[in-house]
Amino acid sequence: MRSVAVPGLLLLLAAVAEAQSLPEAAYRRSFEQWKTELVKDLKQNWLPLAGLFWLKAGENSFGTDPGNAIVLPPDSAPAQAGSFVLDGKGHDVTVKFAPGVNATIAGRPIGTTQLPSDASGAAIWVELGGLRMKVIVRGARIGIRVKDLNSPAVRAYPGPEFYPLDLNYRVTATWVPADGKPTVDVPDVLGDVTPTPVAGKVQFNLNGHSLELTDLGGDPAKGLFFVLNDLTSKTETYPGGRFLDTDPVVNGKVVLDFNRAYSPPCSVTPYATCPLAPKENRLTVAIDAGQKYDRMHAHH
Repeated sequence: MRSVAVPGLLLLLAAVAEAQSLPEAAYRRSFEQWKTELVKDLKQNWLPLAGLFWLKAGENSFGTDPGNAIVLPPDSAPAQAGSFVLDGKGHDVTVKFAPGVNATIAGRPIGTTQLPSDASGAAIWVELGGLRMKVIVRGARIGIRVKDLNSPAVRAYPGPEFYPLDLNYRVTATWVPADGKPTVDVPDVLGDVTPTPVAGKVQFNLNGHSLELTDLGGDPAKGLFFVLNDLTSKTETYPGGRFLDTDPVVNGKVVLDFNRAYSPPCSVTPYATCPLAPKENRLTVAIDAGQKYDRMHAHH
């Protein structure tokens, strides 16, 4: 009897251990809903991007003709649609349209119009057929971001790939508020470095390692934000680092769910200007959880 009972017991214990390690149904549903929202954001805001053009002082012509300073996607607009005029003394950008070109803002026809940038918090999209264009500021650069609502990249997107869900990568961390008003130097894909306010950091244990991450511009009362790098970035995840959001800090504690570590928009388009993981958030362990990155089919 003993020779039969022991293997049976081992099988039972293994089944129990496996069941405990599998995500609960409610957690899985929540994760799938989060992933759906992630894909929706990519398809609405990032996959349709069709260009990013840095302006020079003075006139910057735009249209589908290759001779323009800003070349729009083929068959999306007139060959000579107009120009963006950058005031050489400041950040003011004015759009001028060629005669007969019909453009709108929020559905209303426009002519020559000064455009606020995203730095003002009130950027507006200029609508030209299926195209959308707006002014962005990145460091000393002022540019025009172009979105194509008919972009084939949206239809071709295969969807994100994730590691299998693993609740061992959902950990409770201790919140350590920062003293004073410190900043962390955060690099980006453009080569710029931006001093970013730091509200504090989190300390946690993961797979036997004591680790910490520095929050980047988050709010403990609303939720923290991290850009982090780990050993998987060399082979399986986005090289520049992944993003991670949290719920609010409660009683000095906050949950870090690395199953929800996701690739930045730069993983699907060359026209985003993503932050990279600062040196404070480059972990020396592998986080085998969250979104993977397909190097073979990455944009170039």
